[in-house]
Amino acid sequence: MSSTLLRIAVREFVDFENALAEQIGIYREKHPEVEFEAVALDLHKLHGEMFEKDGLRNGTWDIGYISTDWLAEAVEEGVVEELSPYMQAKPVVGWPQGWARSIVDPLVFGDQLYTLPWHDGPECLIYRKDLFESAGEQEKFRNQYGYELKPPTNWKQFSDMARFFTRPAENLYGTLFAAFPDGHNTLYDFALQLWSRGGEFEDKDGNAMLNTPEAVAALDFYRNTIRDASMCYPGAEDFDSTRSGDVVLSGAIAMMVNWFGFAARCDRPGSPLRGKIAIAPIPSDEGKPAASLSVFWNLGIGTGSKNKQAAYDFIHFVTAPEMDLGIVKHGTVGVQLSTWRNAEVQKEIPAYAKIEEISLGARKLPRSRNLPAFAEILNDVAMEALHSTTPSAEILAKGQARIDAQRIAFR
Repeated sequence: MSSTLLRIAVREFVDFENALAEQIGIYREKHPEVEFEAVALDLHKLHGEMFEKDGLRNGTWDIGYISTDWLAEAVEEGVVEELSPYMQAKPVVGWPQGWARSIVDPLVFGDQLYTLPWHDGPECLIYRKDLFESAGEQEKFRNQYGYELKPPTNWKQFSDMARFFTRPAENLYGTLFAAFPDGHNTLYDFALQLWSRGGEFEDKDGNAMLNTPEAVAALDFYRNTIRDASMCYPGAEDFDSTRSGDVVLSGAIAMMVNWFGFAARCDRPGSPLRGKIAIAPIPSDEGKPAASLSVFWNLGIGTGSKNKQAAYDFIHFVTAPEMDLGIVKHGTVGVQLSTWRNAEVQKEIPAYAKIEEISLGARKLPRSRNLPAFAEILNDVAMEALHSTTPSAEILAKGQARIDAQRIAFR
């Protein structure tokens, strides 16, 4: 029997790799003629393989893991297959009603669809409820700060609580930011800091902008918190989101703004934090609405694949509700409403009771092929802020000059 080899470029992350390996194993029980080569790549290499090296268009990769950040680029570059003909011949059961609109809408370009969702995880405040609900901690905090210890609703409270819980001798720190310069974590953290202060990334005409008072306040808070040993876990510049999640899982962080999936990981069987973690809205400035961010991972078929039907058959297979539910045990976050609303999942991982609410209210980054170029500039802005004493306004002005020179716009 002749075999088909499907090559998959997957985001390097143990939870992703384990979940995908299980899905491949189950698929091959029914389709032994299909073989797989799943290659785990970090964010830079993943984007490079699929885009700079043109791996989706030249046939190197049959299937690629594509972040919503990269969707507009993928569609405009013509590197991912339009799925409508495949879905008409072999519909995805329950699409789109079985997914939240916050998942479906970012994937639809006019009346065309190029990818299907695989992992979600909006940003939220993750906190140690065992610490926040401790009567002793509450009394000490009240005596020291003069108000009640509960999940912070503004950034002043966040800073107070981060300082209160930073106890290096106990290997406990108030917070941690994932500030590794990969062009993603810095963008996400800065977006939340900006939005929660009432700022935006673009003007009324869609031109990218960084030289605003809200952006200065956001960058000031970001750099000052990360560099303050009385609040933040040391070495934040070396932590991407996955490594920061590992630190949270170790119990060393009292609270952190991070992806929902890391809260879910903490409640898995065997976790030292099982039953000790809760989630809440991300703090915001007084009078400003809480902000969350939705960025999620999708599966797309390379336009250069010689095995497009086989690739679609596999992607179709993993959209089955039982497959979406199955990845939860690996810490990967399901994308279907049936998974989010599953009573057993919510019992085992209580954070799932809030994911639908968080996801529906989460904001999206501009859907534009220019987003990666903007992210590169913002990444450099964040790195200069963390490694210099140059005023934030001056750093942002230089970033704006680069934006203007490159004529970066989102519309």
